[in-house]
Amino acid sequence: MARGRISILTPDECLALLTDARLGRVGVTVASLPEIFPVNFCVIDGDVVFRTGEGTKLHMATREAVVAFEVDQFDVDSQCGWSVLVVGTCSEERDPNRVLDARRQLPDDWVPGDRDHVVRITPHKVSGRRISVPSA
Repeated sequence: MARGRISILTPDECLALLTDARLGRVGVTVASLPEIFPVNFCVIDGDVVFRTGEGTKLHMATREAVVAFEVDQFDVDSQCGWSVLVVGTCSEERDPNRVLDARRQLPDDWVPGDRDHVVRITPHKVSGRRISVPSA
């Protein structure tokens, strides 16, 4: 079987893949150690937006911490796929109109729980890669 090749995604390709995805991972630093949390999300005005409850993710947002956000899709059988990485500042959305708009656009949570806070990641850097099998 031919080995895959890696190509760099353009910013527009990254945004399109982010917009189509619904589950990603937000990475934060807690006491100098990385922690990664899965979140249901959407893209609004180029920002990654998700709901959360009390806890680590909200704490990072209220501190306007720099976080990493990653989304990907891979097919093990074909050994093809892609990943997009967003690095940016997170903040709690406090504008009532924007919170309402976000709640309308966000996908349903996969697990029950109180997630009354809306967090927005404003990208500083967006990058992505695609792994594909070369044409014969």
